[in-house]
Amino acid sequence: MVSRSRIASILDDYEDITIATVCSHSSLQIFHGAREEGFRTLGIAVGKQPKFYDAFPLARPDEFLVVDAYKDIPERAAELVGKNVITVPHGSFVEYLGADRFARMEVPTFGNREVLKWETDREKQREWLTSAGVDMPRKVERPQDIDRPVFVKYYGAKGGRGAFIAKNEEEFKASVKPGMKYAIQEYIIGTRYYMHYFYSPIVERGYRLSKGSLEMLGIDRRDEANIDEMYKLGAQERLRELDIYPTFVVTGNMPVVLRESLLPPALEMAERVVERSLDLFGGMIGPFCLETIVQDNLKFKVFEISTRIVAGTNLFVGGSPYSELAEPGMSTGRRIARELKLARKAGRLMDVVS
Repeated sequence: MVSRSRIASILDDYEDITIATVCSHSSLQIFHGAREEGFRTLGIAVGKQPKFYDAFPLARPDEFLVVDAYKDIPERAAELVGKNVITVPHGSFVEYLGADRFARMEVPTFGNREVLKWETDREKQREWLTSAGVDMPRKVERPQDIDRPVFVKYYGAKGGRGAFIAKNEEEFKASVKPGMKYAIQEYIIGTRYYMHYFYSPIVERGYRLSKGSLEMLGIDRRDEANIDEMYKLGAQERLRELDIYPTFVVTGNMPVVLRESLLPPALEMAERVVERSLDLFGGMIGPFCLETIVQDNLKFKVFEISTRIVAGTNLFVGGSPYSELAEPGMSTGRRIARELKLARKAGRLMDVVS
C-alpha cells in the first residue's frame, strides 16, 4: 500500500483540489456535489469519453481522462497528481481496478485505504462486524453443512451478480461458479434496508463519537433481476426443473423511510462499527453502508458492509428525508466534497485522505 508519507508529500505540492472518480456507479452525484462545493472535477473514462453526461450538465465533469482499461489508471498517476486530483472511490472504481492496484495507486484518495483489507476479505469483514457487537446471519462453513436456506455471495462488489440461494448441497453445487471465493450465510427472512451513513473524524457536533461524528444520510432498497419478478411464475422448485434460476443483479434502487423506533438502534450499530474500525485500522472515513435485514421482531441483522459511497445514494442527489433534517440539499456526494473543504480549511487533509 502507498505510504501515508508519500501521499502527504504529494498533497504538500497541491495548490488546489480537483475531485475525480471513474465515470460509473455514483459519478453523477459525486461530480454534482463537488461542483456545489466549488471544486473542479475530472472524470476517468474507459475506452472513450461518455456522451451521457451531456444530458446532465450540472453533473458533467470539467474534464476527462480517457484510458484504455481500468488497469491503466495507476500508470496515469503522475498526470492525475499534476492536476491536483483527489480520487473518490466507489464500488465500480475499486472492483474493476482491483483492490490491490487501488491500494498502491500513488494518487491521494478520499478515505482510509486500510479499510480495503477488512472489507474485501469476507472473513475479516465478519470479524470486524461481530467484534463490534453487530448481529449477523449464521455462517455456514461448508456446502455439506447446508441444512436450511442459505445465501451465497462471492467476494467483492459485483452489484449482486452471481449471488444465489440454496437449500442443500445439491442446489449449491448446481449454482456455484468454480474457482470463485464465496461466503455462505443463513438466509434470513425479513425486509432488506441499505443504510447510508457518513463518519467524519473532524466534525465535532451532532451525533458525537469518541472522535468526530456520525451522520445518517439516507436509506434505500434494491430492485434485483430476476428475483423480484420470479414469484409471478410459481414455485422456484418448479422453475429449477425448467432450468430457470433466480439472480440478484441490482438494476435500480428505491427510497425508504424507517419506522422511527428503528432509528436509535440503526445509529447505535453504526456507531459501534465505526468505533471498532478506529481500534482495528485507524477508522473508516466518510460514507459507508450497512446492508441489513429487519425481521418481524424488529431486530437488525447485518449481512454486509460497503465502506464507500453506494449506488443507492443516487436517489438523494437533492437530499433525503434524513439529510434534510441536518442540512437541506445534502447528498452523499456533496458531503464528501464538504469534508474535503472542511479538512483543507483546518489544515487536516491527511485526516481524511490516504
